[in-house]
Amino acid sequence: MTPESWFFWALLSAVFAALTAIFAKIGVQGVDSDLATLVRTVIILFILSGFIWVTGKWSNPFELPAKTWLFLGLSALATGASWVCYFRALQIGDASKVAPVDKFSLVLVAVFAFAFLGERPSWNEWLGIALVATGVLTLAIRH
Repeated sequence: MTPESWFFWALLSAVFAALTAIFAKIGVQGVDSDLATLVRTVIILFILSGFIWVTGKWSNPFELPAKTWLFLGLSALATGASWVCYFRALQIGDASKVAPVDKFSLVLVAVFAFAFLGERPSWNEWLGIALVATGVLTLAIRH
C-alpha cells in the first residue's frame, strides 16, 4: 500500500470519516445541527482554499466545462443534504449507530454505479456489498 494507491487514500478517507463522526457528535451537543453543518462547511472552505493555494493547484474554475459545473453542483447539493441529515442523526442518535447506517451509502454507490455508470462488480464484491447491507439492517433493527 503506497500513496499512489487508491486503497491508501480510501483507507485514510475511512479513518477521517470515523473521526468525523466522533468529533461531530461532540460538536453538535447543545448546538443546532444545521448551524453546526454551516460552521463545518466554512472551515472546510478555508482549509481547502489554503491547501490549493499552497500546493499551487489553483486554476480558473470558470474555465471548466459546463458538464463539470453541472455534476460538481449536483454533487455539492447531495453532499450538503447528506451533511445536514448526518448531523441531525448524530444529534439525535448514538454515533456508533448513526455512522454504520450512513455507510449504507456503500451499497447505494454500488447499485447506482451498476445502473448509471455501467460498472460491474464481481460476485465476490456483490457478496461483500450484501454483507454490508445485512450489517446495516442488523444495526438499524431495534430489539
